[in-house]
Amino acid sequence: MSLPPFHFAFPVDDLAATRRFYGDVLGCPEGRSADRWVDFNLYGHQIVAHLAPESIRLRASNPVDSQEVPVPHFGIVLPLAEWNALAERLTGADVEFVIRPTVRFQGQPGEQATMFLLDPAGNALEFKAMADPAKLFAKD
Repeated sequence: MSLPPFHFAFPVDDLAATRRFYGDVLGCPEGRSADRWVDFNLYGHQIVAHLAPESIRLRASNPVDSQEVPVPHFGIVLPLAEWNALAERLTGADVEFVIRPTVRFQGQPGEQATMFLLDPAGNALEFKAMADPAKLFAKD
């Protein structure tokens, strides 16, 4: 299943820190930018950080498979090999995880490798890889 690229915009409070995180830590190539925004290529998808410090808000969480998942969050589903490479790179860079790289829903249709982290503005990101990519939306 090949989907078209998505576009996601989110608030940040420091564009320099955002550039370091998305560019250097995550390895997202930078695209266009202006004084108050910058866009990045997140695995072929456009994400745009807008300088809007007044929009940074408190985060909540919900329990999922006995872990507290940050809400709201955004992210991407990667092939397992790419997920493993990213997890290794982030772990090696001493990134602080909200949920360390792990596998959840083991043995179930939705079995997935997942990890959650926060960008410098506190936006939560999830990176996941499905044990069986065809079961991304499977119920049973």
